[in-house]
Amino acid sequence: MTPTLDRPPVLFLSHGAPPLADDARWTRELAEWSATFEKPKDILMVSAHWENAPVTLSATERPAGLVYDFWGFPQKYYDVRYDAPPAPGLAGEVARLVGAHGHHVEHDQGRGLDHGAYVPLKEMFPAADVPVVQMSMPTLDPQGLFELGASLAPLRDRGTLIVGSGFTTHNLRWFDPAAGPDTAPPAASSEFDQWAEEAMSRGDVDSILDFLRKAPAAREAHPRSEHWAPLYVALGAAYASGGIDARTAIDGFWFGLSKRSWTLG
Repeated sequence: MTPTLDRPPVLFLSHGAPPLADDARWTRELAEWSATFEKPKDILMVSAHWENAPVTLSATERPAGLVYDFWGFPQKYYDVRYDAPPAPGLAGEVARLVGAHGHHVEHDQGRGLDHGAYVPLKEMFPAADVPVVQMSMPTLDPQGLFELGASLAPLRDRGTLIVGSGFTTHNLRWFDPAAGPDTAPPAASSEFDQWAEEAMSRGDVDSILDFLRKAPAAREAHPRSEHWAPLYVALGAAYASGGIDARTAIDGFWFGLSKRSWTLG
């Protein structure tokens, strides 16, 4: 099954840090990507920056402020606004679907979108006119997150865009502001990026879930797996709703990190 006017794709995106907004190429790529499919009814975001058990959903009763979950940046990055409407209907559907698969769901009415959510959304949907709810990752277990994603698959038929927001490689020891965003990536980042593209093209779910044993330089590319983990949710949602059919939407590197992003399904 493929995206239609009423059935959005599933996305996995590399979200960048707040200075992504200053990168003309990457912001253009995100804007062009969102133009390849119809504007969704609403958006469910799963970000690397919100791990919480049980499954928790962000504010729906009234808009909540953004979560500026970063430190040491210039003030302008803390002045950013993204006032997307809350999505109570979507939150209710998420709670129903994942609850039917054995998850207890809580709501945090004081929790807004973190930078893994609003930084890319601001480039993809700058009018902030699409309702958004963010969902926490209750675990980093690959199979558990894949199954959680599969439970969310019916959301696509109501017009929901499901987005896993992480980074295809994420080792901040490689991040050197003095070198600039276009510096050549470390070999480990390039090797993992190539493996990830090939595995995704094959739809090789088993290898992707078992990346620590199957991928080259896996522990260098991801010293901790939280930025790879949102991909498991996206894969589960796509797999359970017709197939993965992964297509690279954005590639290249940013301060040595792979910003590869995929459209699924």
